[in-house]
Parts: sequence; C-alpha cells; structure tokens
Amino acid sequence: MKTPNSKRQLLGIVFVFALFIISNGRSLDTNSQFIKAVNLGGWLVTEGWIKPSLFDSIPNKDFLDGAWLQFKSKTIGKFLAAELGGGTIIVANSSLVSDWETFRLWRINETSFHIRVFNKQFLGLDSSGINLVAVSTDYKTSGVFEIIRKSDDPSLVRIKAPNGSFLQAKTQDRVTADSKGDGQWRDDDPSVFKMTIAQRLEGEYQVTNGYGPSKAPQIMNDHWNTFIVEEDFNFIATSGLNAVRIPVGWWTASDPTPPKPFVGGSLQYLDKAFLWATKYNLKVILDLHAAPVSQNGYEHSGSRDGFIEWGQTEESIQETLRVLEFFTARYANNPSLYAVELLNEPRADGVSLSVLTKYYEAGYKVVRKHAPNAFVLLSNRLSGDSKELLPVASRMTNAVIDVHYYHLFNDIFNNMTVEQNIEYVRTNRSEELQAITTLAGPLTSVFEWTSEWKVKGATKEEYQRFSKVFN
Repeated sequence: MKTPNSKRQLLGIVFVFALFIISNGRSLDTNSQFIKAVNLGGWLVTEGWIKPSLFDSIPNKDFLDGAWLQFKSKTIGKFLAAELGGGTIIVANSSLVSDWETFRLWRINETSFHIRVFNKQFLGLDSSGINLVAVSTDYKTSGVFEIIRKSDDPSLVRIKAPNGSFLQAKTQDRVTADSKGDGQWRDDDPSVFKMTIAQRLEGEYQVTNGYGPSKAPQIMNDHWNTFIVEEDFNFIATSGLNAVRIPVGWWTASDPTPPKPFVGGSLQYLDKAFLWATKYNLKVILDLHAAPVSQNGYEHSGSRDGFIEWGQTEESIQETLRVLEFFTARYANNPSLYAVELLNEPRADGVSLSVLTKYYEAGYKVVRKHAPNAFVLLSNRLSGDSKELLPVASRMTNAVIDVHYYHLFNDIFNNMTVEQNIEYVRTNRSEELQAITTLAGPLTSVFEWTSEWKVKGATKEEYQRFSKVFN
C-alpha cells in the first residue's frame, strides 16, 4: 500500500514535470484537447534524485558504477592522470583536475572495481607487471583494483593493483604497483592518495549492480509495487490531467531476464499502467527514456559510467529499434496508447544529427507498422539547434518535436530574479516555440519542464506564478 503521503508525493511530481502540445491552431485529436500529463519519472527507470532513499542500504554506496574519482599523491602533491587521456602510462604530474585526471568506476563488488579513463581504456599493468597503464579497451583483461579507505579519514585511500601490491607515485612520471601498503598513512608514504569524488551516478544500473543479484530483485520489485499504484492514476484523472508519460528503459523489453545487472519484473508494472490508464480514461505517452549504452551519459539513460556510446555502432541502433518494436507491438491495440517517444534527450556532443535522423526515420516506420495513428515524438538533442529536427519531422504524419525546458542547468540563470525567470519564459521560450511550430510543420511538445530554479528563498506564490507562465 502507498503511504498516506502518496498524493502529496505525486503532486510534487506533477509540479516538477508536465507537458503540453502546441498545435498552432490545429486539432490534436477529435476532441481538440490539449494534452496535460504527469511524468511518472523514477518509477520504471530509476533516478536517484527522485527517490534517494532507494540507494540508502547499498554497501559502500560512494563507490557505485560511474563514480568519478580523482587521486592526489600525498608525497608529490600532484594528481594522477591518464597521459594523453589514455592509451599509455599513468602519471602523477597534474596540478589541476579535468578529464585526464578523472577515473570512472565499474563496480564488481563493494570494494573491487575496473577503472576507466577519459579515452575509455581501463587501468591495468604493463608487461612488466609493475607499471600502471591505461591501454586495454577490454575490461576483462585489464585487471581488478581495490580501493581501501583510511578508517578515520575516508578521503585518504590506497589502491590495490591486480598483482596484489599497492600503487605508489614514485615520481611524477612513474606510478607503479609495488608497495606493500602497510605504512601509517603519513604524507611521506607514496602509496597514500587524497581522493575526491567529483561526481556520482544514481540510476537503474547503479541501484541494481549496487545491491547485487541476490538483493536487487526484491528491492526493485518493492519499489515498482509501491512508488506508483492504481490510486495514483485515479488521482491524476480527477486532478484535471488527461495523460501520463511513462519513461521506460530498453532492458524492460527483455523482461523477465534482462541483461545483468538489470532485474526482471518491470514489464508487469508497465502492463498494469496501461490497464489503469484505460480504466481512468487517461492517455499514455510511452517514452523510451534509456537506450542501450546510453544516448546522453546521464543516470536516467541507464548509463554505467557517463559515457555516450549509443549510435556509435549499428548494433546499438538496431537493438533500440527492436526495443521500439516490442513496446509498440505490445500496446498497439490498447486504447490508451496515444504517443511513442522514440528516444529521450540524446545529447548533441555525443550523438550526431545524421545518426539521430537516420534512427528517427527507422523508428517512425517501426511505430507506424503497429500503431498507424499514434503520435510519434522526436526529442530534440540537448544543446542542439532547436530547429534541427524540422526537416525530418515535416516528412512524417502526426510527428511531434519534443523540447524540454529547465532553469537549472545553465549559468545564464544563476543570478536571475523571479521576474527575470518569468520574463525569460514569456519571451525566449515563447520565441523558440513559435520558431519551430509552423502552420504546415509538425506539432511541438514540452514534455519536461520544472518549476525549480536558481532563485534563493522564493515563496510558494512565486513558484506558483512561475509554473503558471508555462501554461
């Protein structure tokens, strides 16, 4: 059963995520309705910021997959770095930290890891078995490292190498695995490093791999069974909304035996969601939120370590099309299926427009094969040109360009007042929407926006005013 706070929790989700479709005077359906929906984020695709308590019981949860770590030698006073970003030796000569000085974890268990560098090679030892390098692109041959923290100061660590010895920074140009690691954690011990956790990922991959195969199935099924329930669909329907947007991950199409570390069980809850939507006369926007090997590197894409690798191989695209086919065929005859979003938030710096266009054209055909009347949503690339999808979308029937608006992740909003934020929506956002919503072109949706911003100490009424301007 849901807790007594479930409706307040859901109201919070409604407040954060909503959508509308701009038609420029054209009807969206036979009832000429605007679509206003709640996004059921954090349910079938985990996002730690939505439910951080889901991660609370993971042992050594600082070291989940994709944690970005930086190591400063206590003796030399410089950071470890992958020379040239990877492909050669590891050095200890950097006074500043950036990409080459950042190491990403692939968790094996709570203390053992593969460690990846900027150019996607893994840490290992050279042919001498002593010198630390990053040359292998195959984690299976790179070796396993352990990170051991000082009991009374967890920012101090030693790193045990695959040969059983500990890493030490002997010089700025030579990092070796030949220390016993049995000293007193003093500043003159070259095996001691000051560790900084630069970034964490808390998504579906992290929560399932963090708990491991024995605990994750029960943890996830308890979450799916309680986070969203039938009562919530009734509440949505009686609160003036007429649709739900349901983010799903690619692994759910392989239920009940998805690839590890993902666990089975989510598909039955997606089935229930469609049944509840039909019962309460709600439309469903099915959103492929996470694609194989990640389209944006963020935790909500199911990423393991923050790298964007979707679209870099034909197999990743074909696997995504198979996932689309599975979902569309499964729900095509359900009266609640209203739209299918082919891919959520691909990122411009990792996904080229040509690759994305090719995929969108193929995905459109897959959806049309099973659901000829459903709307097909094409998500704009993050940091891409807002009008770049107009050519491909204009060649499609019932296509919608999806844009997302946040006042959180760009420095231009750092010092804006309440009134400046509101005016930005009325002018900049409005102008952009008008530019991509032409009379003869595709429809436009704002499937994600938030009333959260960088304004400090805003009142409830100011939050409400900001929310209303989006409507």
